[in-house]
Amino acid sequence: MSRELPPTAGLPLRLTDLWPGRAPFAERVAEWLGVEQLQLECSGTAAMVVALRAMHRLRPQRDEVIVPAWTCPLVALAIHRAGLKPRLCDLAPGHFDMDYAGLCTLAGPRTLAIVPTHLAGRVADVNAALDVAHRVGAYVLEDAAQALGAQHNGRSVGLLGDAGFFSLAVGKGLTLFEGGLLLTRDPVLRDAFAASHDTTIRADLKMDWQRALELIGYTLAYRPSLLSLAYGRPLRKALAANDPVAAVGDDFGPDIPLHTVSPWRQAVGARALPRLPAFLDDTRHQALRRIERLRRIPGVTVFSDTPGTQGAWPFLLLTLPDEATRDAALGTLWTAGLGVSRLFIHVLPDYGYLRDIVTDAPLPNARDFAARSLTITNSLWLDEATFEAICLQLERSVG
Repeated sequence: MSRELPPTAGLPLRLTDLWPGRAPFAERVAEWLGVEQLQLECSGTAAMVVALRAMHRLRPQRDEVIVPAWTCPLVALAIHRAGLKPRLCDLAPGHFDMDYAGLCTLAGPRTLAIVPTHLAGRVADVNAALDVAHRVGAYVLEDAAQALGAQHNGRSVGLLGDAGFFSLAVGKGLTLFEGGLLLTRDPVLRDAFAASHDTTIRADLKMDWQRALELIGYTLAYRPSLLSLAYGRPLRKALAANDPVAAVGDDFGPDIPLHTVSPWRQAVGARALPRLPAFLDDTRHQALRRIERLRRIPGVTVFSDTPGTQGAWPFLLLTLPDEATRDAALGTLWTAGLGVSRLFIHVLPDYGYLRDIVTDAPLPNARDFAARSLTITNSLWLDEATFEAICLQLERSVG
């Protein structure tokens, strides 16, 4: 295939971003977001591990973390790596937010943190998590891995709860080829996060070189003419082997790298950062136009901003009427190189490698959401004619 679109809208890097140098990356992102301070980690997962370990040291009698049942498997692995236990909350019917009644039932004296998730760049209902958490004495840690640049009432996400974290992984806007940012308004937590970093994170020269090479590879290959080699061929090979988990990259091992971020990668991010606000504006305007087209398709639900919020738009998240309809659409679109994909294949208990970490439970709404959802890239490389072809295929599938 000569042209392959990515499943998410990542900010392309330029060769000039790769020049040698140093720059205060976290400080510049903090200035852009209008926040006092950000703590840089090697990934969003590492940021979560650092934050949870700090919270556990402050409240050692608590050892449970409540998360949505349908979320990235790395969330469960991060909780386990922090020495804690994940508790799974079912989703609200037809939505990615946690079910409020279920949240109230799960929270108790052992709850260390509740993790509302700004999935697909949409701003989650953090107030519901705050209401429950503060009644039982728990923290709220906002998972904003997919939502760098998103706002709630004109302020960055991550500020409404006790803390939050962003991911700088490939496809989530700005990338350092992995990277994470940890945010809190609470000076006690801020000091605890710094201390947790010092006891958790170590320099790793091998990982520095690996990430540097991967970042160079991203700079060269993240373009429609080369993504077939880096992304499309592995995707189609995994699907041909009936392995959708590998196709979406959900096949994680137990090891979570916990290392420092080299000054050079920080400098690369600092050079690319000035282009990010305009990129986010362009992708937002494109998304808002396109969700109106998708909403004209009977049975399709598209998730957009709620009043008072302005999300980020790495991709469009939508659900179809049932699993058979979703699968019919994906049967044509997933392998066509058009940036149509799935987000997470399973609810957390249904990943084989998580069965010793998470406990299965009746999760009807989360399993239903997993079965009916798909994503469409919001890459600026997806032109109007190609997007219309996707919409026509969705119409045929639901028709």
